[in-house]
Amino acid sequence: MNVAEILHHHARDRPNALAVIDATHSKDRTWSFAELDRAAAQCAALLDDTGLKPGDAVLVLQPMSAELYITLVAIFRLGLIAMFLDPVSDRRDIEHSLELNRPRGLIASTKAHFLRLLCPGLRRIPFKFSVGLPLPGAISLRRARHLEPRRVIQACGQDTPALLTFTSGSTGQPKAAVRSHGFLLAQHRALTQESQTAPGEVDLGTLPLFVLANLASGITSVIPKADLRYPAAIDPVSVVTQMQHYRPTRLSASPAFLERLIEYCDRENRALPRVEKIFVGGAPVFPRLLDAIHEVAPSAEVIAVYGSTEAEPIAYIEREEITPEDKTAMIGGHGLLVGRPVSAIRVKILPDQWGKSIGPYTRDEFESFCLGPSEVGEIAVTGEHVLAGYLGGRGNEETKFSVDDTRWHRTGDAGYLDKHGRLWLLGRCAARITDISGTVYPLSVECAARQCAGVRCAALVAERDRRVLAIELADPTLDVGYLEKTVRKLGVHAIRVLKRIPVDRRHNSKIDYPRLNRLLHGQLRSLS
Repeated sequence: MNVAEILHHHARDRPNALAVIDATHSKDRTWSFAELDRAAAQCAALLDDTGLKPGDAVLVLQPMSAELYITLVAIFRLGLIAMFLDPVSDRRDIEHSLELNRPRGLIASTKAHFLRLLCPGLRRIPFKFSVGLPLPGAISLRRARHLEPRRVIQACGQDTPALLTFTSGSTGQPKAAVRSHGFLLAQHRALTQESQTAPGEVDLGTLPLFVLANLASGITSVIPKADLRYPAAIDPVSVVTQMQHYRPTRLSASPAFLERLIEYCDRENRALPRVEKIFVGGAPVFPRLLDAIHEVAPSAEVIAVYGSTEAEPIAYIEREEITPEDKTAMIGGHGLLVGRPVSAIRVKILPDQWGKSIGPYTRDEFESFCLGPSEVGEIAVTGEHVLAGYLGGRGNEETKFSVDDTRWHRTGDAGYLDKHGRLWLLGRCAARITDISGTVYPLSVECAARQCAGVRCAALVAERDRRVLAIELADPTLDVGYLEKTVRKLGVHAIRVLKRIPVDRRHNSKIDYPRLNRLLHGQLRSLS
């Protein structure tokens, strides 16, 4: 089944229901499911007329907007492959990605087309289309408005490629992750089953995958006026204003995005009383953030989502499910509780052998290899919405292995399953610290530190045979004495207060450990 058929069914059954409210322009724009489906069919007609064939990859360089999803559905309708780069890719990453898979089409915003001047790989793409203003050497997608919609939707099998994105492994080199139509449908089922979506709801969508799931679920998506490439720098005033106007019942966002909203609401004494569910993911989600979200949205269920590019979602946990005993365990260095694995996925804990290939196994060999409850190791997953391999097999040796005829994915995350079957996260396997004091995973200490009032961010690294905790304070004048007592028990030798702890470019929430290590070549504050 082609995933575009799901939107077509909503257009037939609920033609006038709103699919997308695009607040990214000076004037908000709306599309019903019927309008979005027709626009996608017209766009498909234009792409088809130029000579693109099923199986061709089309690179899309367009920020979150109604045009993005019209284009995406048009690509699906034709049996093409939608190809996306990381929004913060540099020129070297772009060229490397284009070498891994050479697209035959480029659909880009006016601004993105200027990258053609810098990237030879983009110039070599045969068919180029402009989403915005007409540009030399590119066909304007506005021509599609005058075309008869292409009614036929290309038949697709379970394994027909639909979406190609890039992710980085331990080497930092992009790897191509290909999702089939069957994979996307399985992912949609996993998301809707756990989030209990229902047609008629309104979601403020800041995560592209959730908006795609909304379209498949018959949910209205409000795309906010914000540069979602940099969630930690969004303007919260416009976002809160849009939320008050459109009254979304749901919100899905990264921790950095929500932290901006919380800071604004606290400062201006504002609240988000109409939101019923808030999903937060894309980076570790700490209990203090869940509590802070509850303060500004007291009527909402606040839910943390754990997943990865290759497997989304893996686990969920609601704020109210976290007990005082769980919080005490987190302060005591037991890691971050991320909840029960979703029903569509299987989770096992393997001995931590990150950097070393493992398998294949028979079922019996695998069962004896796996660890038991509360034993710490690497988290591995399998399921219909777990990526079975990368394009051309590049990266499979690092993260894939087989058990009989079942493909498993190694997340590269350390953790364990407790006696209740809940998953706890300890951090990246590659970031573990082994010294004369033993082995420690950074997130176990960072989670404890983040439970202390006034600590905005924390990161543990090894510096000259010492365990150093870098912290970023919400209040620079804060006395860190209580924090020192807490982390001393976890084997931390020193604390270093930084104005800003470096984080990843994509979500602005994950610690950038290599950059942090470069910053920590100076005088340390010792715990004496």
